[in-house]
Amino acid sequence: MDLGASKKTILVAIAANFAIAITKFIVASIGGSSAMLSEGIHSLVDTGNELLLLLGLRRSKKPADESHPFGYGQELYFWTLIVAIGIFAIGGGMSIYEGITHIQNPSPLENPNWNYLVLGFAAIVEGYSWMVALQEFRAQKGEKDFWQAVFDSKDPTVLTVLFEDSAALLGLFVAFWGVFLGHTFDNPYFDGVASIIIGIILATVAFVLGTESKGLLVGEGADPQTVNNIRVLTTSDPAVEAVQRLLTLHFGPKEILLNLDIQFCDNLSTEEVASAVERIEKLIRDRYPEIKNIFIEAKSLSMGRHSEKIAESVEK
Repeated sequence: MDLGASKKTILVAIAANFAIAITKFIVASIGGSSAMLSEGIHSLVDTGNELLLLLGLRRSKKPADESHPFGYGQELYFWTLIVAIGIFAIGGGMSIYEGITHIQNPSPLENPNWNYLVLGFAAIVEGYSWMVALQEFRAQKGEKDFWQAVFDSKDPTVLTVLFEDSAALLGLFVAFWGVFLGHTFDNPYFDGVASIIIGIILATVAFVLGTESKGLLVGEGADPQTVNNIRVLTTSDPAVEAVQRLLTLHFGPKEILLNLDIQFCDNLSTEEVASAVERIEKLIRDRYPEIKNIFIEAKSLSMGRHSEKIAESVEK
């Protein structure tokens, strides 16, 4: 995962959503469309959310210190959770409220052509931002299918922008039909219903993002394939009898802690065990540079099952 690419994805989304939000609010004030006002709120919330993601990305790069010996990588997960709450409470809640208010107190649409114009402009700009996020997500997911990559992803920034932009494009589609049907049938209720649907879309996206962020904050290990590969690399060393325990934990998209409990072969000296530990660490770090900290507990039968802990925490 390239944090530079994630930052680019966020910056593109911020520029796009801010420009779209201003345009939508202007047209909503001219045309009186509830769906367009909801879309303006949606774009403004997205802009604020992406600024929070940018803040989280920046704070997650702070170096480790005494109070945070494993660094600040999980700051990114915290701010992603705040973004999910913002989408649900502000974006979804206000859109649904606006739609219900419009149904209770309907007002005729004026100048629908302006609505169509801004929806077309927003679709082009939002579509570009969506394509940037999708390309970065495809680069990350590799050979995995889409939903498996979503569930396995440890980078919430690109995932959040992709989902936000997907919801935005779907919201634009709903807003178009709300304005079109409301104008065609001279029925403002269509516009209010469209606003409610937009709110439901945002709430659904917020739920998915919130669930993913919660899992990362609680503590997720490396994906099963990575864990299995580490086990294979470790047992491939001739000095290793078996891997008794293998624990991993993500402290950020590119920061993993690894704890290994290794049973070494019989009759190995302490020096031979230490040499094997160095070989194993180098092999793992060469294959997985995102594993910043490795702690190894080495056991040898020749030690009478006495446990010699060889722990190392070296960050490259």
